[in-house]
Amino acid sequence: MNRTRLDRLLDGIDTDGYLLDASQEDANQLYLSGFTGPDPFLTLYADGEVHVLVSGLEYGRARSEATADTVERHADYDYEYGGRDDRYDMYARFVRGKGVESVSVPPRGPVGTADALRDRGVGVVVDDEDVLGTVRAVKTDEEIDAIREAQRANEAAMRAAESLLAEADVAGDGEVAGDVAEEGDSMGDHDVEPGTLLYEGAPLTSERVAEEIEVALLRRGCALDETIVAGGAQAADPHDRGSGPLRANEPIIVDVFPRSKATKYHADMTRTFCVGEPDPAAREWYDLTKRALEAALEAVAPGATGEEVHTAACEVYEAAGEPTFRTDPETETGFIHSTGHGIGLDVHESPRLASGAGELEPGHVVTVEPGLYDPAVGGVRLEDLVVVTEDGHENLTEYPLEFVV
Repeated sequence: MNRTRLDRLLDGIDTDGYLLDASQEDANQLYLSGFTGPDPFLTLYADGEVHVLVSGLEYGRARSEATADTVERHADYDYEYGGRDDRYDMYARFVRGKGVESVSVPPRGPVGTADALRDRGVGVVVDDEDVLGTVRAVKTDEEIDAIREAQRANEAAMRAAESLLAEADVAGDGEVAGDVAEEGDSMGDHDVEPGTLLYEGAPLTSERVAEEIEVALLRRGCALDETIVAGGAQAADPHDRGSGPLRANEPIIVDVFPRSKATKYHADMTRTFCVGEPDPAAREWYDLTKRALEAALEAVAPGATGEEVHTAACEVYEAAGEPTFRTDPETETGFIHSTGHGIGLDVHESPRLASGAGELEPGHVVTVEPGLYDPAVGGVRLEDLVVVTEDGHENLTEYPLEFVV
């Protein structure tokens, strides 16, 4: 936690304190409390100190793990298994017990808690400026190291995915899959379309590649709920997870964004592969996207704006005649998303690399991910992960850029 930055920004709020009612799944809660409580609990920042209120079930672990200045339990307020009103009475006593008469809360905090505190005389103001998100956006050296370590695991997973693709055979006319297909596989002992990728006799699917990625990550202390392995027309939708058999001679987007189980910090990387010979349009798109990536990376520096980085990528595409949201907000093909986003405890957080985005600061960790999309061609996206430094940036991604495997 960047405690100096936290104190400076939260001391500037117009209320006596900042209150969170959330579980560890809320990145602000995890950041402020340092505690991985699976059930919602309260964290209060006031007068430069962090106070945590948890149930008796979590009390022992919270005392040893939370980075808070004080840790209290429900029993300290004569509550453990009472009703809703009793719980809210406890919340109000907890807040007031720290000399706090008004609190700021995030825009997505529980409405019930906010209304209940107001009913009990505690002022509640919604933090529309997302102060905690601003604090979290600038990473400490320890946080950057955690992201770097997650990216190393990510690269091992990407290597496993690329190896699987590289080892695949390509089905020819009259090919039959099934000799070693899994029992119950609907493709087993059936003809497969020419051009389908085969691995150990069975069609190689997006799901099979995603499984290889997940296993590689688990072995390195990381996990993810889902990943993107999308080929052909599926790759034309930037967030299509991909499904079914993959094919030769067309782009396959692999986008992996795992989370370290130990540190809770994410990594993110995208590569686009092709098994066989890509058609000329796909090859041209890949080369353009590589140039767009290089131009955007060159623009990442302290004092530069996220809009300037986005513009650098857009200009490469626009000069080649490809549509972008910048020139055509209604286009459904071309470069149809922003150039990147911050990453940390959330996979998408501040700052943004997009139109209207503000200045980059040392310690910001951002993805840089230009791409082109059209169902007639498929999709191509390349993504590196970089940290803004005092004199430029450091690329945390070491994985090579190679289209044909």
